[in-house]
Amino acid sequence: MSDMTPRSYYDEFAEGEWERLDRDPVTRMEFENTVAYLDRRLPDSGRVLDAGGAAGRYSIWLAERGYDVTLVDLSPKQVELAREKAAERGLDARIAAETGDVRDLRFDDDAFDAVCCLGGPLSHVVDDAERREAVGELRRVAAPDAPVFVSVIGRFAAIVDILKFNLDASHGLLAPIAEDGKYTRARVEEYGDGEGWAECHFFRADEFESELEAAGFEVERLVGLEGVANRMKTELAEVDEDAVESVRDLVRMLREDRTAVDFSEHMLAVCRA
Repeated sequence: MSDMTPRSYYDEFAEGEWERLDRDPVTRMEFENTVAYLDRRLPDSGRVLDAGGAAGRYSIWLAERGYDVTLVDLSPKQVELAREKAAERGLDARIAAETGDVRDLRFDDDAFDAVCCLGGPLSHVVDDAERREAVGELRRVAAPDAPVFVSVIGRFAAIVDILKFNLDASHGLLAPIAEDGKYTRARVEEYGDGEGWAECHFFRADEFESELEAAGFEVERLVGLEGVANRMKTELAEVDEDAVESVRDLVRMLREDRTAVDFSEHMLAVCRA
């Protein structure tokens, strides 16, 4: 099996992470709902940190709107792709991409007018103390009153994923993940089939909010980015666009409902530093 480290996984996943947010109707909902809140809350201009920005989907969206973006990611391959994607679009002057770790950002205090950590980078910091350090770093580099946008991977979605796709091989993981949200190499070896994804901490909504507040953030909104469409990628790919649009409207309507947040594959926190 792979070592299940996030860096190794995303180096190997490569272009797949760029393609992920436009792969099917549900992943497009993750992107569309995220940028809807960015569009509402970002300042008119300024410096934006894209922490754990991978191949740069959000960085490019930001740069296209005139922001100066610094992308940081643990995976050298993702950083390389982000530079390539920016250059292809003539945005390399607005996007600086570099390897780095959200647990130890190299930037000065109050360096950014907005901070993004989107798609689940914090979920890949499994150790609780290290994750507190990472959240503290996001707070430290955000200017006073700056908007901060953080999304993580939901615990119920991870459980549904096992139930729907891998029950025979991984049913032993259900209770441990439900209890504390931790998906680790040791657990996959003990309770699963030995084959695993990147190590991850899957969140409940209350826990996510509490960790952000403990770091000094004001959490203004929690958003279920896929909500009731969670784990319905195959089903929605097989229906007509009118049906997809009805589901998209429903997800938008319910996306701030606390139950929809908790059930979603990705949950977004809209915060103030």
